[in-house]
Amino acid sequence: MNEAQLQAAYTSATGQPAGRVERLPGGAGNRTYFRVHGLTGNPAVVMELPADPVKSEEASKDHVHEELPFLNVHRYLENIGVRVPRLLLDAADDGFLVIEDLTDRTLERALLEGGNRRKIYSDAIDRLARLRAHAEANPDPGCLAWKRAFDYDLYHWEFEHFIEYGLLGRGAKPSDAELQTLRRHFARVALELSKAPRSFTHRDYQSRNIMVLPSGEQVVIDFQDALQGPRQYDLVALLRDSYVELDRPLIDAMLQRYAQQFEKEGGGHIDVAEFTAFFDLLSVQRKLKDAGRFVFIDQVKKNPSFLVHIPSSLHYVRDALKRRPELREVQEILVRYVPELR
Repeated sequence: MNEAQLQAAYTSATGQPAGRVERLPGGAGNRTYFRVHGLTGNPAVVMELPADPVKSEEASKDHVHEELPFLNVHRYLENIGVRVPRLLLDAADDGFLVIEDLTDRTLERALLEGGNRRKIYSDAIDRLARLRAHAEANPDPGCLAWKRAFDYDLYHWEFEHFIEYGLLGRGAKPSDAELQTLRRHFARVALELSKAPRSFTHRDYQSRNIMVLPSGEQVVIDFQDALQGPRQYDLVALLRDSYVELDRPLIDAMLQRYAQQFEKEGGGHIDVAEFTAFFDLLSVQRKLKDAGRFVFIDQVKKNPSFLVHIPSSLHYVRDALKRRPELREVQEILVRYVPELR
């Protein structure tokens, strides 16, 4: 979209004359965002859609959808009381949406600015517990998140993604026997993870996908790839965040808080010890996938900006492997080839 088109989109959405346009930094996705400033009103954000806007950017057994995933999942989250960006104009048929401008202050940035870490994470945990409890109580087969899931095939694919990019793609040369051992353990873990009960899972509930407004209110973004997954998945994304390293005492405190809040929201009792053990197992899978994904984004998408976050991803894997003794063989093999795990 050119500047005149972006300004016209703003005016159509707000009824106000448009002024300056600025392109916003992009993440790993393929959508493009522009902030359009109003001459007499607040700015708004124009989301320019990719050529194939209904296709998930993450691996999944996705089907062609008639409705834009962002709009479909947005509607569901609004219906269960989750704070998401306000939709100002649906022009998906014309290749764009206009949404509320949430400023540039992500949860990550709020922390860097000296925000109270425990309070910020407590708020994020409380909102996640509320989201999950209400989603489990209000399933919606019309929401795309109920049409795709973290099943054995997807977990297995993500392990292979790590082997291809996070291991071999970084120059490691494990033997055939070592790769066979890794794959045997990864297959068993994928099977165990896939057997866990599932419900609505954001998929990437982390510090760059939670906006913190000047009032302190948190707003969830980047939810269009939501699917069915275990309760711990979004907790791994938040508390094992590749962009913000958290110490284990804070992680454990937030897991305890989640269990308490989940029960308060009507979600039922959680055995914290069992819940945490599964959290650690899932951490191994998710953070190996992240490390591989960051290499993929560099080598395939030609965007090296995520490579700096590989060490933090793998530090979490190192911690989680120590807590899962049945994965000792995995640890012994990976430490030979992955320096960050030593």
